[in-house]
Amino acid sequence: MGNAQSPPADPRFSSASRAFTEKELEDLRSLFFSLAAQSQTGGHFITLPVFQTYFQLHGPLGERMFDLITQKGKDQKLTFEELVIAKATYEKGTSEEIEEFIYQFLDVNGDGMLGRSDLESVLTTIFKNIFDNKLSKGHYSSSQDIVSIFIDGANFSRSTGGLDEKSMSLADLRSWFAVLPSARKFLGSLLVPPDTGKPGSQVPRLIHGDNVDSNLIILKKEYAWHIGGVLAEQELEEWRLLYHSSYNGLSFSTFLGNINNRHGKTVLIIKDKEGHIYGGYASQPWERHGDFYGDMKSFIFQLYPKASIHRPTGVNRNLQWCAVNFSSEDIPNGIGFGGRVNHFGLFISASFDQGQTFACTTFGSQCLSRANRICPEVIECWEVVQETKKEKQEALKGTVLERFKEDRHMLNMVGLANSSE
Repeated sequence: MGNAQSPPADPRFSSASRAFTEKELEDLRSLFFSLAAQSQTGGHFITLPVFQTYFQLHGPLGERMFDLITQKGKDQKLTFEELVIAKATYEKGTSEEIEEFIYQFLDVNGDGMLGRSDLESVLTTIFKNIFDNKLSKGHYSSSQDIVSIFIDGANFSRSTGGLDEKSMSLADLRSWFAVLPSARKFLGSLLVPPDTGKPGSQVPRLIHGDNVDSNLIILKKEYAWHIGGVLAEQELEEWRLLYHSSYNGLSFSTFLGNINNRHGKTVLIIKDKEGHIYGGYASQPWERHGDFYGDMKSFIFQLYPKASIHRPTGVNRNLQWCAVNFSSEDIPNGIGFGGRVNHFGLFISASFDQGQTFACTTFGSQCLSRANRICPEVIECWEVVQETKKEKQEALKGTVLERFKEDRHMLNMVGLANSSE
């Protein structure tokens, strides 16, 4: 009379399964059995060491993720159902659901408070994963210094029950992700198989001439990772140094000459005499205009003493500025981003020895430096080289067509291209 009934299926698993195609579920099942076999559990579950090794999640962050996925089970066993539920939320959920999940596993101490020490632990793990413990040398003397640069842009507004130290709310985390999209991209892909190339882990190769001392380069690889958080994968292959003021002099004409045959995207880096480092990503070529131009892909950023990115708000289209050889005070010669004339989000005058940075609605940004008026100490410009563009450049190199294009572009820069028409 009564056959024993199997326990009812977990409704969360049934719901989570519907987020995947049959092929995706089959791939997940194959992955699970492979990792369970490595765990030597008879194919029943995955152990913590195997989970950490496969997903390359070592240290407190990996332990916290495993704890969260296994519903805080103390038996250190990850079942197939738990893996499907976690990946459905983490990879197939809405942006809000994914960020709530991230918020939970960032609390590596598991005390219900996301504090500064939690973020420090997480960022240390991220940098070890991406840079293989080989952080750049430069203005920071230790790995703790570079971690602080990225944390100092975060806000901790949540009271922690009488303690002096406040913790981060979910709204604080979302605000931090807005100015540090590289961290959001990386933390949103921790369960992606490592052999597919995790989003948020790609760092462009920084290419410069043999005559350039790498110790004088302002754009360190950690900064490039930060800037690249906004960019597409194909824009993170290679960045090539076009201009460096320590070698080329603080000269607007030399700057324009060095970029005159470049028709792509560039990254402008400025270190001022106060020691602050900031800049902008120009999605359009630097060409002579009497007004603002550009598209909504441009943005400005801070690199030191804290890191942040500010993208267009859509309030206006005052994105890029490049004025050359104008005689009107209403059209100041120089290059810049955002704001309005004589009140730019970022601007370097044609003398290249002074500029300004004001709070601006174009990017929703505050002053990027300590003071509104700035004195550049070092200026760099890097070309964002994409693979298809590299092939074209190689094909055209040395041809009459290429030389004509270079000459024509330089004339455009100084406003003489159409003088005979």
